[in-house]
Amino acid sequence: MLQSLSVTNIVLIEQLTLQFDDGLTVLTGETGAGKSILLDALGLALGSRANFGLIRQGSAQAQVSASFHVDAKHPVWALLDDAGVDIDDTLILRRRLKADGKSNASINDVPVSVGLLHKAGDLLVEIQGQFEGRGLLDVSRHITLLDRAAGHQEMLDKLSDAHAHWMQSKRNLATAKLELDQARADEEWLRDAVNQLDALSPSPGEEAQLVSERDMLANVGKIGETLALADHALTDENGAQASLGSAMAALEKSASLAGSALDNALAALSRADAELSEAISEISAVGSSLEADPNRLETVDDRLHELRQQARKHNCDVDGLAETHQQLASRLAAIEDSSGTLAELADNERQWRDYYTKMAEIVSDARKSAAALLDRAVMAELPPLKLENATFHSHISPLPVDQWGALGMDMVRFEASTNRGMAQGPIDRIASGGELARFLLALKVALEDSNTSRTLIFDEVDSGVGGAVAAAVGERLARLGEHMQTLVITHSPQVAARGVNHMRIAKQVTDESVISGTETLSDDARTEEIARMLAGEHITAEARAAATALLEG
Repeated sequence: MLQSLSVTNIVLIEQLTLQFDDGLTVLTGETGAGKSILLDALGLALGSRANFGLIRQGSAQAQVSASFHVDAKHPVWALLDDAGVDIDDTLILRRRLKADGKSNASINDVPVSVGLLHKAGDLLVEIQGQFEGRGLLDVSRHITLLDRAAGHQEMLDKLSDAHAHWMQSKRNLATAKLELDQARADEEWLRDAVNQLDALSPSPGEEAQLVSERDMLANVGKIGETLALADHALTDENGAQASLGSAMAALEKSASLAGSALDNALAALSRADAELSEAISEISAVGSSLEADPNRLETVDDRLHELRQQARKHNCDVDGLAETHQQLASRLAAIEDSSGTLAELADNERQWRDYYTKMAEIVSDARKSAAALLDRAVMAELPPLKLENATFHSHISPLPVDQWGALGMDMVRFEASTNRGMAQGPIDRIASGGELARFLLALKVALEDSNTSRTLIFDEVDSGVGGAVAAAVGERLARLGEHMQTLVITHSPQVAARGVNHMRIAKQVTDESVISGTETLSDDARTEEIARMLAGEHITAEARAAATALLEG
């Protein structure tokens, strides 16, 4: 529901804030008082094209803010959540125009594009009148209105889901084909690379191990001298092993005389002898290995060179070669097994396409049935609205395959003729502003749309009509107001009398300029305003009596 509209420095309006309630609200006032300016201002807040000529003369900028109370289930929240706008039960759409030709928009004080503002505005308000691209002028809304008449939301959800899966399966198939084409173009290189890595068989950590071994082999002379010195120090007749043996023999001779006092010392020497023997064995083994393969250094250097060459070739480090080997082998295997994978993806795409077309045909048939009922219902509403010679038709035509979408395979466009003998044509081209508004009024009444999520605004709906026709317009607007918030700008006393809420817009002349102001009318003031609408500038007793009769009626 539209709660308030705040306007600053728009044409005749210096500063104005309007509060709105449920039901039917009528806005009246003399010609030129600024009623259309309010709609222009609201249009800015809803994302309409910026008209910098609306900025009040002498002002640096203009601003319009529209505040809405929005139910948590309203579809606008999904749109704004994706855009990063915080969700609350109050939504404020704001637009600023600057005299230097710049403009900006925000929703709940979060800067947004005018495009997003327009999308949000279309979900919140439906304006029928002079606004380009809104109401019945927005052809994309025609299919939505027909679907609402058909009441087949469950089928539409299935259709949308089928379309999403079909599009994803098409993308999956296209991606697989592209990858296969690229892989096949490189197949010869790929097979040669895998064969080389198969022969090399790299393993993680191998480079560090080889570098360590190479360092040792490169210093084999020094290491050999060190081993010889160590072996001599340990095994010479005066070496550590001989000295340790002498020490153990001396203690063993006196062990029986010392009781258990030397047991720990003998045990320690025994352990030392064992460790010394192991050290001598290891030194001998290392010395033997250094002498075992005189060509080992060359072998290690060659292995390191080949590993590093392959790493450069595949743009990875040596430790990553094993993983690269696995990836390339998988790609090669995928090429060899591609026929089966592509067949599965193609079959999946075909199944989703068939299911989508099946659901689209079901929805299309439902639309055709609903269109016949809707056309009859709208036609029944036209004569009381002074459109007795008009016709209305919901035209459904097939879309080209490349335009099929989540809503199916249909193009829906409302067509009309306004005079007997006139060929039908698109309603947005055939009907004038006032006729469009009355067509929309008839359409809304025919839909009995109590679940709408939008505020309805009518402008020029009573253009060129009066008497019984104006009364019929007012009666239908009142019916709509029982189910949804409805606003109408009117010159008709019959329409004005039907309002639950009544606002009057008037010009005030100040010392410096002319400004527009608005007031919400009391019961007595309503009678006086409707009498003015009936009689003109000089209000008579008869006009007041007629105004009272209209209000009581």
